[in-house]
Amino acid sequence: MRVTRRPRGLSLRAMYIAVAKRQGVSENQLRGTVQNDILKEYIARGTYIFPPAPSMRLITDLFAYCQTSVPHWNTISISGYHIREAGCTAVQEVAFTLANGIAYVQAAIDAGLDVDDFAPQLSFFFNAHNQFLEEIAKFRAARKLWAKIMRDRFGARNPRSWQLKFHTQTGGSTLTAQQAENNIVRVALQALAAVMGGTQSLHTNSMDEALSLPTEQAVQVALRTQQIIAYETGVCDTVDPMAGSYAIEPLTAQIESRAADYIQRIDEMGGALKAIEAGFINMEIQDAAYRYQRAVESGEQVIVGVNQFMAHAEEHRDLLRVNPEIEAGQRRKLAELRAGRDNAKVAELRGQLETAARGRDNLLPLFVTCVENDLTLGEICHTLRGVFGEYRPTVSI
Repeated sequence: MRVTRRPRGLSLRAMYIAVAKRQGVSENQLRGTVQNDILKEYIARGTYIFPPAPSMRLITDLFAYCQTSVPHWNTISISGYHIREAGCTAVQEVAFTLANGIAYVQAAIDAGLDVDDFAPQLSFFFNAHNQFLEEIAKFRAARKLWAKIMRDRFGARNPRSWQLKFHTQTGGSTLTAQQAENNIVRVALQALAAVMGGTQSLHTNSMDEALSLPTEQAVQVALRTQQIIAYETGVCDTVDPMAGSYAIEPLTAQIESRAADYIQRIDEMGGALKAIEAGFINMEIQDAAYRYQRAVESGEQVIVGVNQFMAHAEEHRDLLRVNPEIEAGQRRKLAELRAGRDNAKVAELRGQLETAARGRDNLLPLFVTCVENDLTLGEICHTLRGVFGEYRPTVSI
């Protein structure tokens, strides 16, 4: 199971625990991943609510809670995917993602956690783009850098703390609305690069995602792409199949070196959070995205079906249309939930949550109690908003 953003991700994580308890499943048996990565929201997406300090507190609260109660859960998925979708380069994806990882590890240590107690449950989430050899080298460089960071910088002694476990999703921003079937080839090559680069988990985008939510047929093609790579190519039979390549090894070293230089610059600014607040990371991504767009518009960067090899016939596709009754049905269910629950208990728990947020206690146990008593995601977030406030960036994303 993968759960997405904070604070939504933490609330959904609490709901997952509550459902498990209701079904008689012990917390310590649960396995999965929560994205729980707020820094990439400040960098690339903008789907945050709270300022950085309380957001980091929620992250380390989850680290501490899972360490004792849900030991098999991956407590964060540190994401370069969204940073790459915003327009950064492969080197920047590695550098900014690992810089964020450094910030999370340091925050957990500052909160009193031992690095070898929580580091084995850290995970990462990367993008896979079209530059096939560069992407393979990127994944290899990220693994090498992270192992050095954990061993040499943070003094981790457990080899499992050095491992960079990562999920990969093929590049949504590389997909084109024009000649959408071409996206099948793009996705296949991106997925193959991820596998040859050592990914442990993989998502293949559907060919029509540049046009709409994917149709069932497009999703099946995306799934079959993974299955063909897994069962017909043999690339999964060899660990690090590109090791020793005269092209891959120097490219890996180059990406590692350039990413390390970026991390050093970020360190000199005071870390990832300071670099974000100063606008450094955002501007680096914007500059990279601008350079790429200029290359596309000039024809220097060829995009098949877009600026070269265009088809002039109008394309017709069956697109997914979401039934509006789904939204109406969910609204009805929410209204029924609120009408049928113990609203006095809800008010009491919201008061307890507000008090706890003003203190220093771990908030995760109270999150679980709240969702067990039918507090909604919106109510939990709104209560915390009253304590933590809302973040207003000085540099726009």
